[in-house]
Amino acid sequence: MSDFHERASREQQPGLSRRQFLTYALGGTGAFMASLVAVPFVVETFDPIRRGGANAFVNSGHKVSEFNKTLPQLVEFRAHRDDGWNSADIPSRAWVILQEDGSPLAMSPICTHLGCQVNGTLGPDGKPEPSQDGQWWFHCPCHGSKYTVYGIQSPGSPAPRPLDVHKVKVDEAGYLYLGPLQQRNSAGQVIS
Repeated sequence: MSDFHERASREQQPGLSRRQFLTYALGGTGAFMASLVAVPFVVETFDPIRRGGANAFVNSGHKVSEFNKTLPQLVEFRAHRDDGWNSADIPSRAWVILQEDGSPLAMSPICTHLGCQVNGTLGPDGKPEPSQDGQWWFHCPCHGSKYTVYGIQSPGSPAPRPLDVHKVKVDEAGYLYLGPLQQRNSAGQVIS
């Protein structure tokens, strides 16, 4: 029998040839190694979605009884933020005043015009005091927006809407918890 016929009869035998076996073995090993490298990247890609936490409430460290209906008080707290792949406790601030019904209103200190930090009317001792004009208590140093003690913008102000407000909760011990920010319409009502 010739070499050609001998090779042809071997190739027609059932089972894997040495070449096929090595191809499958190396291909499987390569796929396994690629999955070991790829799986952590896939998990890390979807990790921020899994972590969430944007709707969490944070203890302000103050009781509702510490606030009044006359002037807002500045509260500093640390809010946990998951932003993409970064997770950290971020220093935050809010102005808190009691509304006419006694419920707390926690306002963002960020102007709704271009995002500058609004200031309240403070005395030489750094404590809140009534404004000189008696009506506009918050003022934005960047473009002159003015707001009432409840964060409602003045007519003709560059600010398009009132200061944003935090969702609030009060626990059994009377501590104020601050949640995510919500926008308000020109009448001061939260936009759903």
